[in-house]
Amino acid sequence: MKRYPTVLTIAGSDSGGGAGIQADLKTVAALGGYGMSAITALTAQNTMGVSDIMKVPGAFLKSQLEAVFQDFLIDSVKIGMVNTIESAEVIAAALEKYVPRFVVFDPVMVSTSGSKLIEDKTVAALWALLFPKVHLITPNLDEAEILVGRKINSEKEMEIAAQEMIDKGCQAVLLKGGHLVADKLYDVFAQKDSKPVVLETPYIDSKNLHGTGCTLSSAIATYSALDLSLMESVLMAKNYIADAIQAGKNVVTGHGLGPLNHSYSPQKMYLK
Repeated sequence: MKRYPTVLTIAGSDSGGGAGIQADLKTVAALGGYGMSAITALTAQNTMGVSDIMKVPGAFLKSQLEAVFQDFLIDSVKIGMVNTIESAEVIAAALEKYVPRFVVFDPVMVSTSGSKLIEDKTVAALWALLFPKVHLITPNLDEAEILVGRKINSEKEMEIAAQEMIDKGCQAVLLKGGHLVADKLYDVFAQKDSKPVVLETPYIDSKNLHGTGCTLSSAIATYSALDLSLMESVLMAKNYIADAIQAGKNVVTGHGLGPLNHSYSPQKMYLK
């Protein structure tokens, strides 16, 4: 019996549609996967910023996860905003119980405007409960600085920080360098038992970058659901997000930082 490649996103809702669950599901659909969701938080958000956040109770998050895992065979899981210890505990318990084949965690900790969205005690809980259980984490520079406790100012310092996260228990790290001021974008990909690899891509001049981290991680999850290797999934996802940024860079959506064009070349739903 044939089935669709399935991706579960566990993340926050963005009322403006550019990031979070909404960006994840758009990405999964655009790449030919079947998306499902478990919502960790509700945000009042638009292209200009986040004005309010409502946390989802742990019991209801657990109900969402149980409903999905009990009915579907999940190929990949993407985790986004986890801003309470209770949510981290619930998600960790679900991962231990159902052991999904691939899990990528985009640790959303800082808003686009630079506001910290997570408490230090929750960061400690992520290190203890979630980072060792997932196959890849995808922090940006701001998030990586929170995770290692210091500023990161260069590509070399990115390599050191990525390796430090591996040494602290992560299985693989894609440290995104989009916040560095340069004519190229530098990402660092690190895995256990191998040296970090620097991935270069051309810089695209666009203010429509809302939801790039969500989109990248959900694209990695979708390509993994299509049975690509981790490195292949990362490279394909980077190509997809570059094209999505390029396709949406001259489009006005809202009054602030607009979204990507997730559906610039949508794929038909794949069958496995």
